[in-house]
Amino acid sequence: MVKLRLMRMGKTKQPTYRIVAADSRSPRNGRFIEIVGHYNPRTDPSSITVDNDKAVAWLQKGAQPTEAVQKLLKISGAWEQFSGAAS
Repeated sequence: MVKLRLMRMGKTKQPTYRIVAADSRSPRNGRFIEIVGHYNPRTDPSSITVDNDKAVAWLQKGAQPTEAVQKLLKISGAWEQFSGAAS
């Protein structure tokens, strides 16, 4: 199954994250299929960059987001875009 999840990047104690579509069996920082966006929790306010078209396309194909990614997708507006398209 494909999941939309966070992939940790950056130096020790200075994390930034990529939002990626990856196989659920692959390790957290291992293989991924496609980069969907970026998340930096260290800036004030935290910065989120999501390609909503890619995210919605993966959700329509059946990809399951993790809880953290689902919150980020709601903030970016991709989740509402997907929910509106689904109904």
